Amino acid sequence: MSEVKIAAETRTEFGKGAARRIRREDKVPGVLYGHGSDPLHLTLPGHALLMALRTPNVLIALDIDGKANELAIPKSVQRDPLKGFLEHVDLLLVKRGEKVTVEVPVQTEGELAPGGYLLEHVLNALPVEAEATHIPESVTVSVEGLEAGASILAKDITLPKGTTLAVEEDAVVLQVLAAQAEEAPEGEEAAEEEAAEA
Repeated sequence: MSEVKIAAETRTEFGKGAARRIRREDKVPGVLYGHGSDPLHLTLPGHALLMALRTPNVLIALDIDGKANELAIPKSVQRDPLKGFLEHVDLLLVKRGEKVTVEVPVQTEGELAPGGYLLEHVLNALPVEAEATHIPESVTVSVEGLEAGASILAKDITLPKGTTLAVEEDAVVLQVLAAQAEEAPEGEEAAEEEAAEA
Protein backbone atom coordinates (compact mmCIF):
# COMPACT_ATOMS: atom_id res chain seq x y z
CA MET A 1 0.00 0.00 0.00
CA SER A 2 1.45 3.32 -1.04
CA GLU A 3 1.64 6.42 1.10
CA VAL A 4 0.38 9.73 -0.23
CA LYS A 5 2.18 12.80 1.09
CA ILE A 6 -0.02 15.82 1.76
CA ALA A 7 1.02 19.14 3.24
CA ALA A 8 -1.46 20.35 5.86
CA GLU A 9 -1.79 23.48 7.95
CA THR A 10 -3.21 23.79 11.45
CA ARG A 11 -6.26 26.04 11.59
CA THR A 12 -7.56 28.23 14.34
CA GLU A 13 -10.78 29.48 12.72
CA PHE A 14 -13.90 27.39 13.14
CA GLY A 15 -17.57 27.52 12.16
CA LYS A 16 -19.45 27.62 8.87
CA GLY A 17 -18.04 30.96 7.74
CA ALA A 18 -14.45 29.83 8.25
CA ALA A 19 -15.17 26.51 6.50
CA ARG A 20 -16.66 28.36 3.50
CA ARG A 21 -13.58 30.60 3.25
CA ILE A 22 -11.32 27.54 3.35
CA ARG A 23 -13.32 25.81 0.59
CA ARG A 24 -13.24 28.96 -1.59
CA GLU A 25 -9.43 28.63 -1.59
CA ASP A 26 -9.79 25.03 -2.91
CA LYS A 27 -8.89 23.65 0.50
CA VAL A 28 -10.74 21.27 2.80
CA PRO A 29 -11.22 21.58 6.57
CA GLY A 30 -10.39 18.44 8.50
CA VAL A 31 -9.75 17.00 11.95
CA LEU A 32 -6.96 14.60 12.94
CA TYR A 33 -7.65 12.54 16.04
CA GLY A 34 -6.63 9.33 17.77
CA HIS A 35 -4.18 7.85 20.29
CA GLY A 36 -5.82 9.84 23.09
CA SER A 37 -4.43 13.12 21.78
CA ASP A 38 -6.48 16.30 21.44
CA PRO A 39 -8.16 16.64 18.03
CA LEU A 40 -6.01 18.70 15.66
CA HIS A 41 -7.92 20.96 13.27
CA LEU A 42 -6.33 21.09 9.83
CA THR A 43 -6.66 22.68 6.42
CA LEU A 44 -5.78 20.33 3.55
CA PRO A 45 -5.26 21.01 -0.19
CA GLY A 46 -8.51 20.10 -1.99
CA HIS A 47 -7.18 18.57 -5.21
CA ALA A 48 -4.42 16.52 -3.55
CA LEU A 49 -6.89 15.18 -0.97
CA LEU A 50 -9.49 14.36 -3.63
CA MET A 51 -6.90 12.39 -5.63
CA ALA A 52 -5.68 10.56 -2.51
CA LEU A 53 -9.23 9.56 -1.50
CA ARG A 54 -9.72 7.73 -4.79
CA THR A 55 -7.85 4.87 -3.09
CA PRO A 56 -9.99 3.29 -0.34
CA ASN A 57 -8.31 3.39 3.10
CA VAL A 58 -5.40 5.38 1.67
CA LEU A 59 -2.47 5.94 4.02
CA ILE A 60 -1.78 9.67 4.17
CA ALA A 61 1.59 11.00 5.32
CA LEU A 62 0.75 14.44 6.68
CA ASP A 63 3.36 17.18 6.73
CA ILE A 64 1.79 19.55 9.28
CA ASP A 65 3.07 23.13 9.10
CA GLY A 66 6.40 21.77 7.83
CA LYS A 67 7.21 20.61 11.38
CA ALA A 68 5.32 17.45 12.32
CA ASN A 69 4.92 14.32 10.23
CA GLU A 70 2.00 12.05 11.04
CA LEU A 71 0.39 9.03 9.39
CA ALA A 72 -3.39 8.93 9.06
CA ILE A 73 -6.20 7.09 7.31
CA PRO A 74 -9.55 8.67 6.31
CA LYS A 75 -12.29 7.80 8.80
CA SER A 76 -15.15 9.97 7.58
CA VAL A 77 -15.51 12.03 4.40
CA GLN A 78 -18.32 14.54 3.84
CA ARG A 79 -19.13 15.57 0.27
CA ASP A 80 -21.56 18.10 -1.14
CA PRO A 81 -24.62 15.97 -2.05
CA LEU A 82 -25.17 17.78 -5.37
CA LYS A 83 -21.75 18.85 -6.62
CA GLY A 84 -19.68 16.10 -4.99
CA PHE A 85 -16.83 18.34 -3.78
CA LEU A 86 -15.20 17.61 -0.43
CA GLU A 87 -16.69 19.51 2.50
CA HIS A 88 -14.86 17.97 5.47
CA VAL A 89 -12.65 15.01 6.34
CA ASP A 90 -11.95 13.22 9.62
CA LEU A 91 -8.55 11.54 9.73
CA LEU A 92 -7.51 8.84 12.18
CA LEU A 93 -3.94 9.00 13.49
CA VAL A 94 -2.08 5.69 13.03
CA LYS A 95 1.40 4.38 13.81
CA ARG A 96 3.54 1.94 11.84
CA GLY A 97 2.98 -1.59 13.12
CA GLU A 98 -0.39 -0.69 14.65
CA LYS A 99 -3.47 -2.76 13.75
CA VAL A 100 -6.56 -0.87 12.60
CA THR A 101 -10.09 -2.00 11.71
CA VAL A 102 -11.26 -0.81 8.30
CA GLU A 103 -13.77 -1.78 5.61
CA VAL A 104 -12.23 -3.08 2.39
CA PRO A 105 -14.23 -3.04 -0.89
CA VAL A 106 -15.35 -6.45 -2.18
CA GLN A 107 -14.76 -7.04 -5.90
CA THR A 108 -15.99 -10.01 -7.91
CA GLU A 109 -14.57 -11.89 -10.86
CA GLY A 110 -15.99 -14.61 -13.10
CA GLU A 111 -19.45 -15.28 -14.51
CA LEU A 112 -22.45 -16.79 -12.75
CA ALA A 113 -23.90 -20.02 -14.19
CA PRO A 114 -26.23 -19.45 -17.18
CA GLY A 115 -29.84 -18.82 -16.20
CA GLY A 116 -30.21 -15.11 -15.60
CA TYR A 117 -29.22 -15.24 -11.93
CA LEU A 118 -28.67 -12.08 -9.92
CA LEU A 119 -25.68 -11.45 -7.65
CA GLU A 120 -26.57 -9.57 -4.46
CA HIS A 121 -23.83 -7.79 -2.51
CA VAL A 122 -25.00 -8.20 1.09
CA LEU A 123 -21.75 -6.49 2.17
CA ASN A 124 -20.16 -4.07 -0.31
CA ALA A 125 -17.15 -3.79 2.00
CA LEU A 126 -15.63 -6.40 4.28
CA PRO A 127 -14.62 -5.32 7.82
CA VAL A 128 -11.03 -6.46 8.43
CA GLU A 129 -8.18 -5.80 10.83
CA ALA A 130 -4.82 -5.04 9.24
CA GLU A 131 -1.54 -3.33 9.98
CA ALA A 132 -1.98 0.40 9.30
CA THR A 133 0.69 0.51 6.60
CA HIS A 134 -0.49 -2.71 4.89
CA ILE A 135 -4.23 -2.23 4.44
CA PRO A 136 -5.41 -4.10 1.32
CA GLU A 137 -7.08 -1.87 -1.28
CA SER A 138 -9.74 -4.52 -1.94
CA VAL A 139 -10.50 -8.24 -1.75
CA THR A 140 -11.48 -10.25 -4.83
CA VAL A 141 -14.00 -13.10 -4.82
CA SER A 142 -14.66 -15.57 -7.65
CA VAL A 143 -18.36 -16.11 -8.47
CA GLU A 144 -17.57 -18.40 -11.43
CA GLY A 145 -20.39 -20.89 -12.11
CA LEU A 146 -22.44 -20.10 -8.99
CA GLU A 147 -26.19 -20.78 -9.16
CA ALA A 148 -29.27 -19.55 -7.28
CA GLY A 149 -29.05 -20.26 -3.55
CA ALA A 150 -25.25 -20.09 -3.43
CA SER A 151 -23.71 -17.81 -0.81
CA ILE A 152 -20.19 -16.64 -0.13
CA LEU A 153 -19.45 -16.16 3.56
CA ALA A 154 -16.78 -13.95 5.10
CA LYS A 155 -14.71 -17.04 6.03
CA ASP A 156 -14.69 -18.14 2.33
CA ILE A 157 -12.74 -15.03 1.27
CA THR A 158 -8.97 -15.32 0.99
CA LEU A 159 -7.35 -12.42 2.82
CA PRO A 160 -3.82 -11.09 2.32
CA LYS A 161 -1.21 -12.19 4.86
CA GLY A 162 -1.47 -10.24 8.12
CA THR A 163 -5.14 -9.35 7.54
CA THR A 164 -7.91 -10.91 9.65
CA LEU A 165 -11.70 -10.71 9.62
CA ALA A 166 -13.37 -8.12 11.85
CA VAL A 167 -16.82 -9.61 11.25
CA GLU A 168 -18.48 -12.95 12.10
CA GLU A 169 -17.04 -15.76 9.96
CA ASP A 170 -20.55 -16.84 8.94
CA ALA A 171 -21.60 -13.36 7.77
CA VAL A 172 -23.01 -13.53 4.23
CA VAL A 173 -21.03 -11.31 1.86
CA LEU A 174 -22.53 -12.31 -1.51
CA GLN A 175 -25.51 -14.42 -2.49
CA VAL A 176 -26.94 -15.59 -5.81
CA LEU A 177 -30.67 -15.09 -6.40
CA ALA A 178 -32.97 -16.50 -9.06
CA ALA A 179 -34.14 -13.79 -11.46
CA GLN A 180 -37.81 -12.97 -10.88
CA ALA A 181 -40.04 -13.06 -13.96
CA GLU A 182 -42.05 -9.87 -14.28
CA GLU A 183 -45.77 -10.45 -13.96
CA ALA A 184 -48.11 -8.56 -16.25
CA PRO A 185 -50.59 -6.33 -14.36
CA GLU A 186 -54.06 -7.90 -13.91
CA GLY A 187 -55.75 -5.37 -16.24
CA GLU A 188 -53.42 -6.33 -19.11
CA GLU A 189 -54.05 -10.07 -18.57
CA ALA A 190 -57.82 -9.54 -18.65
CA ALA A 191 -57.57 -7.47 -21.84
CA GLU A 192 -55.47 -10.21 -23.48
CA GLU A 193 -58.02 -12.89 -22.48
CA GLU A 194 -60.91 -10.79 -23.89
CA ALA A 195 -59.02 -10.25 -27.14
CA ALA A 196 -58.43 -14.01 -27.41
CA GLU A 197 -62.14 -14.77 -26.82
CA ALA A 198 -63.37 -12.20 -29.40
